[in-house]
Amino acid sequence: MKTKIMSLPAILFVLVLITGVSGFNNDLKAQSVEPVTVESAKDFEGTIETIKKAVSNGEMMVLSELNQGNILSMTGLNVKAHSFFIGNPTVGKKAFSADPSVGVVIPVRVNVYTQNGTTYVNYFKPSSLFNSYGKKVKMIGEKLDGKLAQMMKMISE
Repeated sequence: MKTKIMSLPAILFVLVLITGVSGFNNDLKAQSVEPVTVESAKDFEGTIETIKKAVSNGEMMVLSELNQGNILSMTGLNVKAHSFFIGNPTVGKKAFSADPSVGVVIPVRVNVYTQNGTTYVNYFKPSSLFNSYGKKVKMIGEKLDGKLAQMMKMISE
């Protein structure tokens, strides 16, 4: 009976792969942030309209929208879910000038969904997401935290 023995390079590759993956998972756990979730005092459509008004009042704009409910209906799932990508191009310019890789977290994403008859809005605090891009970008995130908190007041009242 022949016994196959892995070559040394193959063994080293497997070890690097295993330790690399476990290190990656630990990095993800260390950086995980919890979403902010706010119960809306309005219905789904009213919440969407309030967000659109609040964004323009907060010197921001809706840069893009994604109607996830419509997309998921193609699979047979009936869900109310809508995401907004909001920001300010002038503020974005400052962040991208500091670190162009910030595009993975800018623009800010705000999600509206209905669960068990109640409408919610959730998002990740920009200051938490921007933290790893340096002091200047983190300060932009802290300012956006305040704007989003004001928006959530309008939604929950």
